[in-house]
Amino acid sequence: MKITWIHVFSILILLACSIFVDAQEAYKDPSLSFEVRVEDLLKRLTLEEKITLMQDVSQPIERLNIKTYNWWNEALHGIARTGIATVYPQPIGMAAAFDQNAVFNVFNAVSDEGRAKNTCYSAQGEYGRYQGLTMWTPTINIYRDPRWGRGIETYGEDPYLTSVLGVAAVKGLQGPADRKYDKLHACAKHFAVHSGPEWNRHSFDAKDIKPRHLWETYFPAFEALIKDAGVKEVMCAYNRFEGQPCCGSNQLLIQILREKWGFQGVVVADCGAIRDFYNEGAHETHTDAASASAHAVLSGTDLDCGSSYKALAESVHQGFITELAIDVSVRRLLLARFQLGEMDDDSQVSWTKIPYDVVASRAHDSLALDIARKSMTLLLNKNGTLPLKRGGLTVAVVGPNAHDSIMQWGNYNGTPAATITILDGIKAALGKTDKLIYERGSGLVETTLLESVFNQCRSKGGPGFSARYWNNLKRNGQPDVSTRVTAPFNFCTMGATVFAPGVVLTDFSARYNTVFVPEKSGEVFFDFYVNGIVNLLIDNKEVKGVKANHGSRKMSHGLKVEAGKPYDIQIDFTYNRGDAQLLFDFGYKEEINIAKTVEKVKDADVVVFVGGISPSLEGEEMGVNLPGFKGGDRTDIELPAVQRALIKALKNAGKKVVLVNCSGSPIGLEPEIENCEAILQAWYPGQSGGTAVAEVLFGDYNPAGRLPVTFYKNVQQLPDFENYDMEGRTYRYMDEAPLFPFGHGLSYTTFVYGKPRVDKKKIKVGEHIKLRIPVTNTGKINGEEVVQVYLRKNGDVDGPSKTLRAFKRTVISAGQTVAVEFELSAKEFQWWNEASQSMDVSAGEFTVFVGGSSENERLATIEVALK
Repeated sequence: MKITWIHVFSILILLACSIFVDAQEAYKDPSLSFEVRVEDLLKRLTLEEKITLMQDVSQPIERLNIKTYNWWNEALHGIARTGIATVYPQPIGMAAAFDQNAVFNVFNAVSDEGRAKNTCYSAQGEYGRYQGLTMWTPTINIYRDPRWGRGIETYGEDPYLTSVLGVAAVKGLQGPADRKYDKLHACAKHFAVHSGPEWNRHSFDAKDIKPRHLWETYFPAFEALIKDAGVKEVMCAYNRFEGQPCCGSNQLLIQILREKWGFQGVVVADCGAIRDFYNEGAHETHTDAASASAHAVLSGTDLDCGSSYKALAESVHQGFITELAIDVSVRRLLLARFQLGEMDDDSQVSWTKIPYDVVASRAHDSLALDIARKSMTLLLNKNGTLPLKRGGLTVAVVGPNAHDSIMQWGNYNGTPAATITILDGIKAALGKTDKLIYERGSGLVETTLLESVFNQCRSKGGPGFSARYWNNLKRNGQPDVSTRVTAPFNFCTMGATVFAPGVVLTDFSARYNTVFVPEKSGEVFFDFYVNGIVNLLIDNKEVKGVKANHGSRKMSHGLKVEAGKPYDIQIDFTYNRGDAQLLFDFGYKEEINIAKTVEKVKDADVVVFVGGISPSLEGEEMGVNLPGFKGGDRTDIELPAVQRALIKALKNAGKKVVLVNCSGSPIGLEPEIENCEAILQAWYPGQSGGTAVAEVLFGDYNPAGRLPVTFYKNVQQLPDFENYDMEGRTYRYMDEAPLFPFGHGLSYTTFVYGKPRVDKKKIKVGEHIKLRIPVTNTGKINGEEVVQVYLRKNGDVDGPSKTLRAFKRTVISAGQTVAVEFELSAKEFQWWNEASQSMDVSAGEFTVFVGGSSENERLATIEVALK
């Protein structure tokens, strides 16, 4: 074919059009920078589309190929609320390991599972809550008071330890900084001065706090995660700060976060926090959603977890905010999605190649066991009671937490493929000639125990209850699923876990039927814990019902029964809102009989009492109001009275008692020091906790955990819970002797410290020093020592008595001496400057403390001077 100028002109026109189209759709081009793509996409969005992108459930914009995205996901100590996942110890337990490398390894594995799950969900077109790439963790608030229920989510009371471990968590989650796409995004929360009480967090004003305590205690971890880890999200807190809600605080979010620290990422509001601006009984700083939302955006809050930002269109209409101001937040939100590769095809993003079989893999199981071992903290060991010696040993395992897998999971958790309870672990650890006695003995707080009669039920075709499910709310038509339940009900849709295969997650209903024939006469109690609507029918007559509108609720019903008489039992359940939940068992209740328990364990050589508390009692804004507990917080810190009484009775009967204390918070254990031969703090140790506990009890693992939080004697040692100044709080400002000090933890071997030395005792401001101390394992077995370095600026009468500035978990073989070395940089010598009202490095004399605990008697000292 002869090519004419017309052909050439046509080709040029087509090329020009192609170039023009490509230029007009730069946001689709993965070869361009994220910033260029963001600007191109931003100008294509309408105001209404921008607003929907500023809500945690971001709706799709199909004309621009923007998928729906749900920003809310959790990974506090493993991928949470989305079915099977590896469950590591609660963060307070991980903190007890004093090992930043171990924490990094855990969160690197967590991010593998998060990416694999997201890839799987996306391939199925699922973009729901807990399926995305933005993890709202870690919690780096300072655990200033042991009564705070959410302290279990933190890395303890020390700002330096929290900073180091928080940085490790963020780096593990987000992946290498030099990769084109981020692995996941982490979120530092909750900014700022947020650590209880839970019951008034929606109205509490943290005000008149001394500037020193803000900059020296509450702010450092946030600054470290921004500057040292490049965290991509920050969550603002529910409470007010100096009169303004934190999510509307220009001082916090603009002046400090963005201008002073240079944070460029996304600020997300805690869920419902914007609503608190105008809700009655909350902050009430604004009159409506339109004014509140505009104020929050102008103050730097980009994303609303909630529905308040829907009013931003009205905000613009009323002149509270301009579209250009809204663009500032949308720009950051779009950039985050590009950085994650969420706006590109999977083929462009290497992280999408992580196979799904990493989820709950053997390698991750090993990591869960490793960090659980490292978290075990031996508090007391009289006369070498531990480790226990196998061979003809009779061990009695007693206590409410001995065989409770759910307790071990903590909160904000996933569901492990398998959990080794502490009872399971001890059983597996026994020798061939050893014997085991198990007796629960008591509940956590309650003075009665339920003797279940679930095994005395039969329905058509077999034991237990017949179960029918409808994927509608009215039980219309034939059931969509029919099955059988042969154990007490434990159903919950949290983490996209269905009640039964084939049942939808929402808008479903169920009916459970059985015939109960009691073996003895008496009163039977039906106990429910429900999120949804439940009706209980006995012999076709409704006897009790409950509807939970916000969170789960308890329901109980008593029925007097005659032996041998059949009773028709029917339970109707209907989904209402949120995550559906149905826990149910029934049986006879009997008062705890301490004498009976003591008699049952009379032949034991040692009693391992597995007690403490549980995430069902302490946590985030809970409905628990039992003696010692209020709304997830604690009103005292003692071991619950029923457990204390049983331990004392065992002691009085001549038994050696080893207390394994499971808790996320410090427990007042003064009487237990007298009544127990040994105390092991096991925290909430995750899926492999039972193995880790048993290995320590029998000496297969030499413990080296250290307390990341002070264990106080009682509440009399604590200041007012609502006072955020640090005087009298934590090891840094406490004058009295605690029960167990920060950094405390025993070993089965002994370590002796030599004289610490520095390469120079006088340095110029801004220089660093090298510190070296010989540590000798003088015992007969290998062990690990956590060498801790504290500083005090001499002459600073208002400052901390000492504050952690370095630590190193070190393996030292029996009889070996290791020279443990530290480099203290200018950053470690930062101190409060009263004149400038800031943290800086300035001339002065410092005392350096080195040892295995914050306790003065265990610390060697050396003086250095900055000039």
